[in-house]
Amino acid sequence: MYRSRYRKIVWFFGRVIASLVFWDLLLPRIGLASWSARGRSARIRNAAIRFRVLAISMGGVMIKVGQFLSTRVDILPREITNELAGLQDEVPPVQYDLIRNSIEREFNRPIEELYVSFNSHPLAAASLGQVHEASLSTRIFPQEGIPTNDGRQPSLSVVNVVVKVQRPDIENLIRTDLEALKTVGNWLQHYPPIRRRANVPALLDEFSRILYEEIDYLAEGRNAEIFAENFSGDPRVRVPKVYWSHTTVRVLTLENVYAIKIADYTSINEAGISRKEVATVLLDTYLKQIFEDGFFHADPHPGNLFVEPSPVPIPVLASERQTYSRNGQNGNGMVNWRLTFVDFGMVGRIPPKLRTGLRELLIGVGTRDSPRVIKAYQDMDVLLPGADLVMLERAESRIFDQFWGKNMSEITNLNINDLKDFASEFRDLLYDLPFQVPQDLIFLIRCVNILSGMCTGLDPQFNVFEHLAPYAKKLISDEARNNRKDWLIELQKIAQSWLTAPMKLDALLNKLDRGDISMRNPEVSQQVTRLERAVHSLGIGLIFAAFLLGGIQFYIDNSLVGATILFIGAFISLVWIILRNMISS
Repeated sequence: MYRSRYRKIVWFFGRVIASLVFWDLLLPRIGLASWSARGRSARIRNAAIRFRVLAISMGGVMIKVGQFLSTRVDILPREITNELAGLQDEVPPVQYDLIRNSIEREFNRPIEELYVSFNSHPLAAASLGQVHEASLSTRIFPQEGIPTNDGRQPSLSVVNVVVKVQRPDIENLIRTDLEALKTVGNWLQHYPPIRRRANVPALLDEFSRILYEEIDYLAEGRNAEIFAENFSGDPRVRVPKVYWSHTTVRVLTLENVYAIKIADYTSINEAGISRKEVATVLLDTYLKQIFEDGFFHADPHPGNLFVEPSPVPIPVLASERQTYSRNGQNGNGMVNWRLTFVDFGMVGRIPPKLRTGLRELLIGVGTRDSPRVIKAYQDMDVLLPGADLVMLERAESRIFDQFWGKNMSEITNLNINDLKDFASEFRDLLYDLPFQVPQDLIFLIRCVNILSGMCTGLDPQFNVFEHLAPYAKKLISDEARNNRKDWLIELQKIAQSWLTAPMKLDALLNKLDRGDISMRNPEVSQQVTRLERAVHSLGIGLIFAAFLLGGIQFYIDNSLVGATILFIGAFISLVWIILRNMISS
């Protein structure tokens, strides 16, 4: 461990925390709260600037920490998040000699034997690694990769690739930085406002896990292949091929798919590509990743996403054509570009329980169902104990009334008086902020924050509600279909019980006839008779309910034939109940 580096990090954060304690805890307690509040914004911004300078000079994990902090709008002031937002583009590159030595040490071969060409100038420099353009020879088999028996041999072809190489000694740097951050995290855990909303040690554990995954390039290659498999049926999405022969834990060789950066709006326009379409496809891919796959690209900054013009029109999935037509875009089911993802070192996995909560949240937002949104918060465990659920539900309803259906430009330019009225009505709720962030949601929140900014940058009029509402309806349809299956299973159980009930009753009556069971009290006998009738009525009632609810589920799912059959069954059961009651009376 680098002791001087450790001390430098701890000393920096120690001074920041000491300043926080003095200005925000001590002074307000001795009656100087107004003096403390007067310069608070400037102090916070200065601290963020100092950290940014520290991160750039030290590199490694400190850059990642800055990028991570820039997304924590839930617990950090805007002065900090805004100042650190641009750290991704300020990473200094590593000297080529060091990169070359790292590659040759990994493969124990000269770089000239590994690659046909290798560009010494980096294509991109990141906090943990660096990317260079190169080319390599690969064997091309005839007939789509299958060797033939007619004498034809595989040919050699040169392919363009990118080579991602870890920064020298990055593992020791990570180990040192994480030890320093754990020391600082233990200090922060004693600060009540932070302790209430975040389990700092748990957040650091999750941060550490993600970091070590990110420097395992074998894992990154596997992540890329999983992502490619998930989108194998969508021609609008491209994922680079992994060249495993030139890949190790510290060196990753991928197909070169670099194209127009997604934030290069001028080039996108010049290529004749609709930025509105790009924003639509970008959001749709993430809806699929989060709510269907449970596996998502967690670092969607502009350097990791490209728009690739295509000389041949690409078909849009049938399920997406209605969206394009509705937005006034290509209604013919074709687009002239592809969305390309790179850098799968940081991916997120959503556990089934959390995914269920997120689906509930999306359905609640898409259908403006405030109680469902609150229930989703509870399922995801994002509410602090003792949260005022009634007040929170009222606030959600008010938010739907004020913001639902507006595009990002309209939301940004909301009337200041409306915001003041909202803040006044829900002053206590805003003061308490009864939310906490489980570690499973950290990188998802970061991802959604970045995604929101990218979609708005592509299309300032981007209306997220136009995309969430149809997707929420799709989830409701899936839910109805799944519930239909559950009802059919329950209906089968009820039918089995009903079919076996006469045999069970016959066995009981036989025992009564044989005297195995005696009824000596006339009143009890009468009660047993009434109970038998009630049980029969209850059984028929359950059958009626099963037929009725099953029919409703089929009707919701537009299966009219199944719905008609079940509704007829419900009608027959109802008539049976009425006739039986008339006979009994």
